[in-house]
Amino acid sequence: MKTHPNKSMHKGRIILAYRYDRDLEFLGELSSEDLNDLVYCLTHDKDGDERLTEELSNHDLYKRHYPKHSEYWKEIAAEIQCFGANTFATMFRGGKGVEYKEVLVDVCRKVKVNFNKDSSVEKIEQNLLMKILEDAIENMTPEELKELAQATGIKNKSGVTKEAMVGVFQAIFQAGGFKSYQLTLIIVNAVLKALIGRGLSFAGNAALTRTMAILTGPIGWVITGLWTAVDIAGAAYRVTIPSVIQVSVLRQKHIYEKQAQEVEFE
Repeated sequence: MKTHPNKSMHKGRIILAYRYDRDLEFLGELSSEDLNDLVYCLTHDKDGDERLTEELSNHDLYKRHYPKHSEYWKEIAAEIQCFGANTFATMFRGGKGVEYKEVLVDVCRKVKVNFNKDSSVEKIEQNLLMKILEDAIENMTPEELKELAQATGIKNKSGVTKEAMVGVFQAIFQAGGFKSYQLTLIIVNAVLKALIGRGLSFAGNAALTRTMAILTGPIGWVITGLWTAVDIAGAAYRVTIPSVIQVSVLRQKHIYEKQAQEVEFE
């Protein structure tokens, strides 16, 4: 039987134990299609092989309902919580992991993100994505920078600087709405291609394709460097880092779609 450091045993088999988590409850409102990439990320590695440490696919609800992921969203959430937890501390919690925010904060510290731990989960997730984007821009050639400026609609492409591009993207995140959601899609799509070998299944918007293509290379280099450090730190980060990034884009998708519905019914 595969081992997972943070699961409880019941009648000889492993049980995923979800603890109520306000920052993951929104997963219960998502479609199975929305959850598909997250489930893949939790159960498969970059080479497409099943993760040796995952237990989600052993769960009865998974076996009964797959690929209807919405039927077992709590087990999906529990897998994230348990991968982010300390083994011995989990034993004293009845097999339950830690809340998502603790997993997110741990990932941010590992990636050396500048953030305020008292901020909202959404804000911390944006800080994480912005850190990856800043590092990617820092590694861009002048030609790549010019292409990025053109793709994002900046008129004065010849005089654009790395600092200016970072400022543009920070402003987009702060403004929120559709542009912020688009930027999240672009970053996450590039990150996941580097982390798990495939991008988001719902990020096929043609308008985003060019910007995605420009950022994929530089972000890939950033992730490659990060992964070297993660290899030293431990295998759990190979799950928690892509999982947190997946959750961040699902949250933005959920927020944007709810806002769009509210506008529609006004």
